[in-house]
Amino acid sequence: MGIFDFGTQDHEQVVFCNDPATGLKAIIAIHDTTLGPALGGCRFWNYKSEEDAIFDVMRLSRGMTYKAAVAGLDLGGGKSVIIGDPAKLKSEDFFRAFGRFINNLNGRYITAEDVNIKVEDMNIVAKETSYVTGISSRPGGSGDPSPITALGVFAGIKACVKHKLGKNSVDGLTIAVQGVGSVGHHLCQYLSKEGAKLIVADINNEAVKAISLECNAQVVSVDEIVSENADVFSPCALGGILNDASIAKIKAPIIAGAANNQLLDEDRHDQMLVEKGILYAPDYVINAGGLINVAHELKGYNADAAKKEALGIYDTMLKIFNEAEKKKIPTHKASNSIAEARLKEAGKGQSRRLDKNFDNQAWITV
Repeated sequence: MGIFDFGTQDHEQVVFCNDPATGLKAIIAIHDTTLGPALGGCRFWNYKSEEDAIFDVMRLSRGMTYKAAVAGLDLGGGKSVIIGDPAKLKSEDFFRAFGRFINNLNGRYITAEDVNIKVEDMNIVAKETSYVTGISSRPGGSGDPSPITALGVFAGIKACVKHKLGKNSVDGLTIAVQGVGSVGHHLCQYLSKEGAKLIVADINNEAVKAISLECNAQVVSVDEIVSENADVFSPCALGGILNDASIAKIKAPIIAGAANNQLLDEDRHDQMLVEKGILYAPDYVINAGGLINVAHELKGYNADAAKKEALGIYDTMLKIFNEAEKKKIPTHKASNSIAEARLKEAGKGQSRRLDKNFDNQAWITV
């Protein structure tokens, strides 16, 4: 398979980073900067192959473009992945090396936390570059964006419940949460506080045990969670969970969760959900709270303002559902069309070029 077969043909820039001294191997993908500098987290994962890493960063960075566009943010889409075992490779020199690669892009890409990356890791990256968010090592740093991400997902679930079930609250509803890591844990707290009954699953037994005790949640295996009798199935782990096999098993009338790239095949599996009468909350819309949170950090962080904007995902979701019904298209296509319309409008009179200067969030138009 050639390098352009991974989807790089619609990306502005893809950077392969290699630092033999620390063992760092990373890929930075900048999908689109029409709306502003590309902002997206860094995922640290022990990929089976470099091809898998490229495929993942391509999909994730494209999703960030659409996420920012639908959320109304003046940001572009980008993402980075680090290849390897985080338990073995993490060190100060390692993350400083990554920071230098970020800095060399002169603000075209701004990084933040994602899977297996913590605030303290980003604090080290920040020693080498100012193009990093979600940190606590400087005034105005917002820290871990997971609570705001979860708040946005909670608001999105309530929009789904309103649209599909005609209810204003999750009180008394059964919600199956797949993955109770940072975002999933906070989401369970929000849901439980409003009276939802929780079914949870995770490969991390300690995480499951903790949320079970805290929220009186029923624990099932990661294989069983998909087919549980629930009002909402909430995928909050890794992507590709919505595929031929899983969709056939899902009984919940609503799918709304924090995981990225939930649809293994966007066109085909989105349509399969429609045919089963399942309401799907487009992942990059419902999980935009984290991006909203770190975007606020760029302009002077205000926690209350970030939370208020994340709660606005409720209205955004209802808009998408109405658009899907009006045009008789799947919800994912409806959200894509909204994003693409904004990108098209913003791109008038502006070309995609690699010499855009994003210092101080300004860029060259031609």
